[in-house]
Amino acid sequence: DETSLENIMRQSISLIARMPTIMTYAYQVKRRHYDKKSMYFHPIKPEHSTAESILRSIRPDKKFNDEEAKLLDLLMIIHAEHGGGNNSTFTTRVLSSSGTDTYAAISAAIGSLKGPKHGGANIRCSEMISAIEKEIGLKATDAQIKQVIKRILDKEFYDNTGLVYGLGHAVYTVSDPRADLLKTCCEKLAKQKKREDEYEFLTRFEKVAKETLAGNGKTLSNNVDFYSGFAYNMLQIPEDMYTPLFVCARMAGWLAHNIENKMYDGKIMRP
Repeated sequence: DETSLENIMRQSISLIARMPTIMTYAYQVKRRHYDKKSMYFHPIKPEHSTAESILRSIRPDKKFNDEEAKLLDLLMIIHAEHGGGNNSTFTTRVLSSSGTDTYAAISAAIGSLKGPKHGGANIRCSEMISAIEKEIGLKATDAQIKQVIKRILDKEFYDNTGLVYGLGHAVYTVSDPRADLLKTCCEKLAKQKKREDEYEFLTRFEKVAKETLAGNGKTLSNNVDFYSGFAYNMLQIPEDMYTPLFVCARMAGWLAHNIENKMYDGKIMRP
């Protein structure tokens, strides 16, 4: 409960350092309790980066390569906090402005990110692409892709919401630089994993979706969620960990906002 700047900084460093291990160990407990599968706990190696530690912890054989670690590291960087207007960061600021402790503010942020409209977007996008691939196949023509997109927009396919997941962003309207960077890295790993067909289908779907939406009067770019599900899948990361990984990435930003609030006594200082 002690809210001095020194103690908050200590708590913040501890949370950033420990959250990835809390996540991977909690996943093992979930596997055992809910999935009735074996647990495996691998000791952390101090010389490993956060990304390397995560990959080593979730794989039974503990093996990963440098390209995989670099991609996960990139995913965590681009999912890091990038503004105070999103739901979970705003939640952090609201709670910390009340004078509450670090753990209460961060617990609330995690609760916000758990919501499927905030932290679950990459899962919905991944599920949508899987449903489309099952419906029309990876070798589908552009015309077939366009037809299934229209069915989605008409609320006749997938989850009947009329939403094409992975396109559009509140801030990035012309292009999402995070998505562009991730797309390039996915191309490299897809070649290594022999999954070029899936990557090529994603790029064609992105192109056709943009053209279709433009025809409906909307100019939307793909966002970071569009390729992140494919990236996580190539890294053999289970869907249960997509949002927790988002938490680990966002942690530094949430804590920075929490510290700023405490420094200025709950008042948002502007230049």
